[in-house]
Amino acid sequence: MIKTVDGPIDVIVNGIARSVDWAAFIDQLRQLVTHDSRWRIAIASSASELERLVNEAVHSDSHVVVAAGGDGTVNTVANKIVGTSKVLGVLPAGTLNHFAKNLHLPINLADAVATIASGKTIEVDTAEVNGHKFVNNSSLGLYPQIVTERQKHQRLGWGKWPAFLWAAWSVLRRYPFVDVRLGVSGMSLNRRTPFVFIGNNRYEMEGLNIGARPSLQEHQLSLYTTNRTTNRFGLLVLGLRALLKRLQTDDDFLEVCTDEIWIGTQHRHLRVALDGEVIVLKPPLQYRILPQSLRVIVPAADMPKST
Repeated sequence: MIKTVDGPIDVIVNGIARSVDWAAFIDQLRQLVTHDSRWRIAIASSASELERLVNEAVHSDSHVVVAAGGDGTVNTVANKIVGTSKVLGVLPAGTLNHFAKNLHLPINLADAVATIASGKTIEVDTAEVNGHKFVNNSSLGLYPQIVTERQKHQRLGWGKWPAFLWAAWSVLRRYPFVDVRLGVSGMSLNRRTPFVFIGNNRYEMEGLNIGARPSLQEHQLSLYTTNRTTNRFGLLVLGLRALLKRLQTDDDFLEVCTDEIWIGTQHRHLRVALDGEVIVLKPPLQYRILPQSLRVIVPAADMPKST
């Protein structure tokens, strides 16, 4: 294994999620790095401990801080190291791992460890809203309410996917709208909509690659919402048109790319989803892109992969 990383490597394992066998994950990780003394592994068993461990890693003598977990864990670590000399490494262990997949990072643990030890560093964009950074996306409307409902049922002991399905059914049955004023690319728009989606760089919104990003280095935000008030059936039609690659011709769908977005509303507070986690913010919401603000280790072109 080529050692291109100088100094200690701090690994923060988010052991909170129930969907991962963390004992097996940590055992395999320790076996993979047993002959490399640079690796320092810390395990968080609560949200407050995760925050503390990340803060300690940011102020340590390490050059690399590794997020071992899902997109929420990556978000937590990235929020702390943007603007510092630290480099982000990722050991994907979440359900979806959007950030890792968009950067073509290996999901296999052995390959992910090899990438951190021997990969190359690139600079990618992040985005922020009212000072809160995110690496994937932010949204208003249906999705934050679904996440809030899902978390409520998970605290009652439900599994993640049963809780999500019940939450989605519950929220879609009510089908709430959010009334917003959008300031984007010199336009001022009033919308009553079931969702507003803001991406860190442009998302594929049609075909089988929906949700993928061609690049995290285009220095732009992407905004997606409806042009008219849309009922449940209309939302289903939008989804079908997206799969059939006909969304761009739909007058009810708005897609804009820009570097800043302003969102106002009459609500005193808004639930806002950031990389799958929900926070409450006071409007107006000021979104902006932060070009090349995060350094990440990605695979070198000639790195072998495990079979």
